[in-house]
Amino acid sequence: MSVPARWLVLVCLTAGCAGSRSATTDYVPGLGDDWARRDPAEMGFDPELLAAATAWALEHETSMPKDPGQYLRDRFEGQPHQEIVGPTRERGGPNGILLRDGYIVAEWGDTRRPDMTFSVTKSYLSTVIGVAWDRGLIGHLDDRVGERIRDGGFDSPHNAQITWRHHLQQLSEWQGTLFGKPDQADRRRGVDRELQPPGTFWEYNDVRVNRLALSALRIWGEPLPVVLRREIMDPIAASDTWEWNGYETSWVDVGGERVQSVSGGGHWGGGIVISTRDHARFGLLHLRRGVWGDRRLISEAWIDEALTPSLQPNYGFMWWLNTDREQFPSAPASSYFALGAGSTSTIWVDPDHDIVLVSRWLDGPDVNELIGKILAARTG
Repeated sequence: MSVPARWLVLVCLTAGCAGSRSATTDYVPGLGDDWARRDPAEMGFDPELLAAATAWALEHETSMPKDPGQYLRDRFEGQPHQEIVGPTRERGGPNGILLRDGYIVAEWGDTRRPDMTFSVTKSYLSTVIGVAWDRGLIGHLDDRVGERIRDGGFDSPHNAQITWRHHLQQLSEWQGTLFGKPDQADRRRGVDRELQPPGTFWEYNDVRVNRLALSALRIWGEPLPVVLRREIMDPIAASDTWEWNGYETSWVDVGGERVQSVSGGGHWGGGIVISTRDHARFGLLHLRRGVWGDRRLISEAWIDEALTPSLQPNYGFMWWLNTDREQFPSAPASSYFALGAGSTSTIWVDPDHDIVLVSRWLDGPDVNELIGKILAARTG
């Protein structure tokens, strides 16, 4: 297999220029608790204002039930095909971590507790596919998925038009039933609406995301949690407490072995269960544009593709963008987010200020206010 042209680039990593914080911008934490902290004042924050912001976050817990299964049943009550078929886990309380230049500047609540992360899982799935693209495993992003995936899922004239880009941008309009869930089970813009040509209509749809995850499994030829651990989580020194689950109905044959295809979210259970600290490492990897220390894990070309607006201007490759500051008015337009369950799980990456924030169990409007309080606490 030829080496993709995008890798024929010399990557040069330089130390920062002199200054109060600039020499720290390539710092990444070591294993476990080998993660340096810095005083807020040293990192350009007013300590009292930042402490007030974190205290505020602890006081604004979401109204979501502690039992995610109850949340899912209440949210989709009365709609067909909403049976929970994957594992769920009772959630913890509000917690979060704030990084600047990779250092811990603030931390609150239990950040080591693994919790369900719902659709933040989609950003991890996107990254696993990005690594496959970097390796040349899926060809061009505008190639049709059915050219490589021949399991019957792309045989119809409609589905045969779907490209990898369509799937990653949630523009696929894939039609069918997967693991007992028809695509109508998550047609959020109208169950009975007429399907549009792939690439022309945006809809957040977990059945289609799960179809993409199955295609990624077939491309890699091994379970996606194994790929994620080897290619991303072990290199960034994540803990061993995270897991990525599918459904009791999502076991498939891959190379003669029975393998579980994982889900891209927690709509019917499953998805990634992970700690806030591990989320922060993942966010920092993206803030560093795919480089961890002296090792490149994801190409810059993929990072650029993933953060390019689609037909839905606030959505890239399963990352939420802040185009025109529409999603989160308090955050810069250049920042981006991995979001789950109404933003109760949030990874915020802010390249303008070299910030990563992970917030758990606050509602979306409160996340926006927390961001505003954090940025208002900056002194430099």
